[in-house]
Amino acid sequence: MFAGLITAPSRIELVDTANATLPAAPPDGAGQILFRPQLGCLCGSDMPFFEQTGEFEVELGHSLHEIIGTVVATNGRKFREGDSVLAVPDNQLGMFEQFVVGEDRVIALDTRVPIEQALMAQPLGTVICALKKLPGVLDQDVVVVGQGPIGQLYNASLRNLGARQVIGIDPLDERLRHSASLGATSTICSGGTDPIQAVADLTDGRMADIVVEAVGHRDQALNLCIDLCRKYGKILYFGVPPETINGIRWRDMLVKNLSVHTSIHPDFERDFPLAMQWIGEGRVELTNLITHRYPVAEIQTAFETFGQRVEGALKVLVDFPEAGA
Repeated sequence: MFAGLITAPSRIELVDTANATLPAAPPDGAGQILFRPQLGCLCGSDMPFFEQTGEFEVELGHSLHEIIGTVVATNGRKFREGDSVLAVPDNQLGMFEQFVVGEDRVIALDTRVPIEQALMAQPLGTVICALKKLPGVLDQDVVVVGQGPIGQLYNASLRNLGARQVIGIDPLDERLRHSASLGATSTICSGGTDPIQAVADLTDGRMADIVVEAVGHRDQALNLCIDLCRKYGKILYFGVPPETINGIRWRDMLVKNLSVHTSIHPDFERDFPLAMQWIGEGRVELTNLITHRYPVAEIQTAFETFGQRVEGALKVLVDFPEAGA
């Protein structure tokens, strides 16, 4: 079978590897499935592996973790052979023709929507998990810094939860053009406009009740979030940060009495199924989030398109071949 292998910074190839095999009996009584991907989706957290930034060790099978596919075999009781499911492999090791994954990292699909839409339940579940840590967003003015895929999912979720304003900020006009259709009430292009003054104008000088940092990694924008947040406001730091961040103005955060919330590891019993329910019921409309699609044979182009934000790329899908193809 084939697998993805990152051979150099920003270079990925498909190579032959041994077939994945499902143990006859589940270890420790935890059921597993042999999973065959059908459709995957790239995420910002895949990029440190692809770019070999040194943050994480790179292994065969990196990096993919937003995947819908088929249960080929199972040693558990939760799913049956032939079921279509959403699976999230451990450590983002999902760039395989087939792989084994625990049933506790798999959820059923909502069949009321196309699989492209159902696939968005994985990133949406991470957003729902994070928003549950806030006391509430109803009637709040919220700024979302970063209008990539995750920022757009925050727009949709915040609008769904009753935020008064959802203000999207990004340096790329190409991405901001999608923001209104995905829930933003206003957008600010930080590439040519002072975002602090613009938010002050939109909030009559009060600034935001909540600021979501949806950038992370080397481009993290925590200092900007401090400026955009009102006194006694809240910052939800969602973007995956570098291991250490220098130059953060903690004194200003202290003086403004800001609360900072972080989030990781959504729940497979609650968060991802709720996200799937939202999509299936039409509570959020995410069609415009998907901008590009490639066969897995063009995985190099897919990563380049996503990482370089070609044409304002948001969600970049990857099609896997049919069984035996």
